[in-house]
Amino acid sequence: MLNYRSVAELVKKADEKGISISRLVLTDQAMQMETTEKQILSRMAESLTVMKHSAEKGLEPGLKSVSGLTGGDGFKAYKYAKQGNTLGGNFCAHATALAVGIQEYNAAMGKIVATPTAGSCGILPAGVLTMMEQKNITEDAAIMALITAGAIGMVIANMASVSGAQGGCQAECGSAAAMTAAALVELSGGTNKMAAHAAAIALQNLMGLVCDPVAGLVEVPCILRNGGSIAIAINSADLALAGVESIIPIDEVILAMNEVGNAMPESLRETSQGGLAATPTGKAIYERIFGK
Repeated sequence: MLNYRSVAELVKKADEKGISISRLVLTDQAMQMETTEKQILSRMAESLTVMKHSAEKGLEPGLKSVSGLTGGDGFKAYKYAKQGNTLGGNFCAHATALAVGIQEYNAAMGKIVATPTAGSCGILPAGVLTMMEQKNITEDAAIMALITAGAIGMVIANMASVSGAQGGCQAECGSAAAMTAAALVELSGGTNKMAAHAAAIALQNLMGLVCDPVAGLVEVPCILRNGGSIAIAINSADLALAGVESIIPIDEVILAMNEVGNAMPESLRETSQGGLAATPTGKAIYERIFGK
């Protein structure tokens, strides 16, 4: 997987062999790392276990971040989803609750899996775990989908960046949404090309998203952006599964995202000098936590 520098290459090689992206990457990883597929799957299973734990802890009503600024919204969203009368449907509402809760658990210094970063850690687990709970997806299938997501993330990291400080939040939540959309398509029985289109749709819908953490903390607006990004990932997967294709190929979307990130001013790349961090409320929060 480390050698792949385009999603098109992943899709082409997988299609030529008549296998999924995850199967292709698993075999290649085992060869490149000089290990066994079983060992790789075992390590991925450990990551899935951590994801499950962070989701459970993230939905606890008494959860609070170290700063005291956030916590408990995942629980609220979960209770709302359980009512069954949500606007976007139960699947999306449940996944949103998990995404918010996991990111809140991260802000509370809980153990999470960076997918691909800590600031976007709620998106991929929320999608995969909701598929397991509501669509009866097996753990083995979930693990393989995580490998597909990882492959998409690796291509993005090689071609552009997954760092908010370098490319804005589009590089974090945008990348995570693209990874998640591809994983959801695979779990839904879609083709490799559909997975690529889903990733492209998700990433282009989050292109231009700035990184403006209030008070320099990975809490506001990071937590709620995870909640919004999982909805975009789900919608992107649905569009791809319906046969909708991204006019701009995923690899070109990634390159465009990189150009947009490079064009962003420093104030919008994790410095907390612009965006929501520079609002009167954002400044007041900073002073409340750190003083003048």
